[in-house]
Amino acid sequence: MLKGKKIVLGVTGGIAVYKAVDLVSRLRKQGAEVRVVMTEHARQFVTPLTFKEISSNAVATSMWNSNQEFNVEHIALANWADVFVVAPATANIIAKMAHGLADDLLSTTLLAAQAPIIVCPAMNTGMYENALTQENITCLKEHGVTVMAPATGFLACGTSGAGRLPEPCEIVEFVKAFFARSCGDMKNLRVLVTAAGTREPIDPVRYVGNRSSGKMGYAIAQAAADRGAEVTLVSGPSVLNPPANVKTVQVETTQQMMDACLAAYNDMDIVIKAAAVADYRPHDVAEQKIKKKTDDALTVVMDKNPDILKALGERKEKQFLVGFAAETQNLIANAKEKICKKNLDMIVANDVTLQGAGFNSDTNIVKFLFPDGEVRELEQMTKAEVAEELLNTVLRLRKS
Repeated sequence: MLKGKKIVLGVTGGIAVYKAVDLVSRLRKQGAEVRVVMTEHARQFVTPLTFKEISSNAVATSMWNSNQEFNVEHIALANWADVFVVAPATANIIAKMAHGLADDLLSTTLLAAQAPIIVCPAMNTGMYENALTQENITCLKEHGVTVMAPATGFLACGTSGAGRLPEPCEIVEFVKAFFARSCGDMKNLRVLVTAAGTREPIDPVRYVGNRSSGKMGYAIAQAAADRGAEVTLVSGPSVLNPPANVKTVQVETTQQMMDACLAAYNDMDIVIKAAAVADYRPHDVAEQKIKKKTDDALTVVMDKNPDILKALGERKEKQFLVGFAAETQNLIANAKEKICKKNLDMIVANDVTLQGAGFNSDTNIVKFLFPDGEVRELEQMTKAEVAEELLNTVLRLRKS
């Protein structure tokens, strides 16, 4: 999403300047070209040489320094950028921007900017919560500036509260999401993804479940968000971190997952049901841990769980509905049967017994099946690559 993007980073005088150095490094690793504009106060914390070495570009520091590349530097930078990011943004620069002041290179460049502006406030909690600062932030938002909320925690001044500059990795994800919303091929689409397995309790200690890690569903959710979609991820238990810029709903049982899916379903454009749900649940759940007895066997009576995918297919109106079929035998026949019975627009089928395609693997070997009988086989790919191929296919079919 950031490859080839031109980013001007405005750095102002706060202790969080050290994070801006890491931010430049991370943006460049994402493929962005970065030019840094520093205020005089920022130079008291970090030297321009540091940013020059990290960005591989000359650093702009003053309106009065000659620059062989740019004649009128603040205008040239304003025209060059795809986006401006101000991080850290002090109360001072926020106030200048809100009132149209231009008394140094950074404020002048921002006033001349035609590209979108992202501001990342960083300051003492009292300064951030001050009514004047909040009015200035509101003013910026009303004029189309995007403001990333500061983090809450321990501050350099010794207090604790709102005002911390978010971590560089979080700012990078914020910038990526910004570009995705503005130019991604899935912008304005609402996507529901389910992931991981569900667990059905036997007693307070034990449960019936499966081996699904959630890696495939999480990869799909992240890929859709990176392409500009508004994504809701309904996830069973997983050790994975929630994808960036995705609304995540945590559930445990199949019924809970069904309730969450139905609650969101009417608003969705695309639904991708990648979770491996438990098809059965114990008829009775013991209130206390079942103790080991002298008998050789323990009988647990199981009831059938609701079929989430079938319920979604029956309610389908505008939604493009994708199912998953993880099988150990008769892969194609079982997947084709699911397409018909559950009213799907396509299904992703994989044989979990194949090396490189099972649960917890970072790769997958899948087949795309369609209602007209077409079967498209994919070679072994990472789950992130499968996610991209799946989304490409969904977008193409929605347009046809």
